[in-house]
Amino acid sequence: MTPIDGTSTVELTPPQVPGTRSAGATAPIDAASAAAPTGGSAPAGADRPVGLARRHLLTLTDPDSFVELASMARHRVTAFDMQRRRPAGDGVITGIGRIDRRPVALFAQDSAVLGGSLGETHADKIVRVMRWAERARTPVVGLIDSGGARIQEGVSALDGYGRIFQANVRQSGRIPQISVILGPCAGGATYSPALTDIVIMQRQRAHMFLTGPAVVKAVTREDVTAETLGGSDVHMRQSGVAHLVAADADEALRLASRVLSYLPSSCWDQPPRSTPAPPEPMPDVPINHRIPYDVRRVVRAVVDRDSFLELQPGFARNLVTGFARLEGSPVGVVANQPNAMAGTLDINAAEKGARFVRLCDAFGLPLITLVDTPGFLPGARQESGGVIRRGAKLLFAYAEATVPRLTVVLRKAFGGAYIVMNSKALGADAVLAWRGAQMAVMGAEGAVDIIYRRDLAADPGRRDELIARYQDEAMRAELSADRMSVDEIIEPVSTRPMLAALLAASGDARRPRFRHDNLPQ
Repeated sequence: MTPIDGTSTVELTPPQVPGTRSAGATAPIDAASAAAPTGGSAPAGADRPVGLARRHLLTLTDPDSFVELASMARHRVTAFDMQRRRPAGDGVITGIGRIDRRPVALFAQDSAVLGGSLGETHADKIVRVMRWAERARTPVVGLIDSGGARIQEGVSALDGYGRIFQANVRQSGRIPQISVILGPCAGGATYSPALTDIVIMQRQRAHMFLTGPAVVKAVTREDVTAETLGGSDVHMRQSGVAHLVAADADEALRLASRVLSYLPSSCWDQPPRSTPAPPEPMPDVPINHRIPYDVRRVVRAVVDRDSFLELQPGFARNLVTGFARLEGSPVGVVANQPNAMAGTLDINAAEKGARFVRLCDAFGLPLITLVDTPGFLPGARQESGGVIRRGAKLLFAYAEATVPRLTVVLRKAFGGAYIVMNSKALGADAVLAWRGAQMAVMGAEGAVDIIYRRDLAADPGRRDELIARYQDEAMRAELSADRMSVDEIIEPVSTRPMLAALLAASGDARRPRFRHDNLPQ
C-alpha cells in the first residue's frame, strides 16, 4: 500500500520572491514574518506584505474585490518548539472575491510561510471558506503550493486533509471546484485536486505525486526526478490528472478564469451567456473513411468562434473533449478524433469521456457529440486492462445524463462504439447524420468476410462487389433514418443551425437543479 504522506516534498524549494524567502515545511521563520499576517487584502490603512500567494489571488480576482478571512489564525502546536513559529495565517490565505463580477471563494497556500505545509489550523481555514462557498452557492478556486502535511502536527495534519476531502465530496456536482497547481503537491494533498472538477498545472514548478523522489528511491531504489515522477507533462499526457497546463502562473490563473466563464456558479444556476460569434468555415472532410482529419476543425466550424477550450488535449488523444459556446450558450463537446488511433475508443478515452460527460451534466451544460469511429480498439491489452468495465463508464455517463444531448454522425459509427457515443437508443434527444455517413455492427470488409465466407472461398474476385452490396443494404444512414435511429440526414453546412435550433427548443431539459456528483474516474 502506498504511504500517504507529505514528507516527500520537503526537498522541493519554492522560488525566491521579492520580500519573502524560501522555506521548507519545517524551516524556522523570523520574528517579523511571524508577526505579519500572510493573507489577502487588508483593512483600510493596514500595511500588509504582498507575497507571491497574495499576488496570485489579487491577479485572479477583480480589482479591490478580495476580502480575506481568518488572517490572524495561528496554529496551537507546542511540540518541537513550534510555539516559536506561529505566523499569522498559518501559511494559507483564504477569503472571498469576484472573478468577472461573479462571487468566488478562494484559498492560496503560501510556500514562503512554513513551506505552505498543512496543519490543523491551515486545513480548518480551507474547510471554512469551502463551507462559505457551499452555503453561498459559489465556486471554489484553490491555488496549491505546499510542502505537504506538517510533520510536527502528526495525525492532526492528516485529519486536516480528511476534512478537506470530505468537503470536496460534499460539494461535488453542486458548486464548481477548480484546483490550480502552482508548486509542489504531494502525499495526501494530491487527492483534493483529484476530487475537484478541473485541475490546472503550471508547467515548470508544479508537481503532483503520492510519494516524492527521495521516498521512491529509498523504497524501490528507482532514481527519478520530480519532473519525471509527477511533472505537468506526465499528468497531461500519461495519467490524465491535469486538464490544462499553463506556461506560467499568470496563464494558469487566466485559464482558471476562463473555465469559470463556461460554468454556472452552482448547479442551481444557469450557465453564463455571452455574445454569439460566427463560427469558422466548415472544413472539407475526406469522403474516404480511411483518410484521417482533425475533428477539432469540425468542432470550431460548429461552435462560436474562439470559444472552444479543449480539456486534456494530450491524454487519450483519440477522443476530444472541451467546453465551447453555441450562439452564446455554454456547451460540452465530445468528438472522436480520426487523427489519433483512427478515432477508436479505448480504456483511456472511455474514462476521459465519462468524467467530462458527468461534469457537463452536473452543471447543466448541453452535450454535443460528434461521432466518427470504427469501434472499440481490439486487443488482449485492452481486454485485460478492463475495457469492458471502463467502457461501461462512458455508456453509464451518457445514459444517466439529463441535459439536452445532441449527436451528429460525421462519417461512420460502428459496433459498440455506435451505441456508447450517445446513440438514440441510449437516450440522445436528437441524432443527425451527414449525408454519406454509415452505421453498422462493423465495417464492410470485416462483415463481408463473415457473411459471405463461402462465396469468397468459391470466388475471391467477388469481394468488391459484396462489399458494395453490404454497404448499400446494411450501412447507409437512410436505413437508420427509416428506423428513426437517425432523426435527420443533413449537409455539413447545416450542422450548426440545426444544433442551435434544437438547443433553443430544449426547454425544461435545461432547468438548473442538482443532478448528481462528479465522481472521479
